[in-house]
Amino acid sequence: MTASEIKRMNFTERLQAMEMLWDSLLEDESKIESPAWHEDVLRERMENINNDEAKFISLDELKASRK
Repeated sequence: MTASEIKRMNFTERLQAMEMLWDSLLEDESKIESPAWHEDVLRERMENINNDEAKFISLDELKASRK
């Protein structure tokens, strides 16, 4: 499938194609290797949560910050 074919798809078709792609990647999950820095970031975030230093925001706050 080419990029131009994807652009001609409507939103629902593109979303369905993306879901099928993700599903196919999950079938090969053992081949997916996370970079080492992912573990570092997750460890740091867990430490922040455990030390009550994490800041959580609502979805609405996130959306507002993206505008």
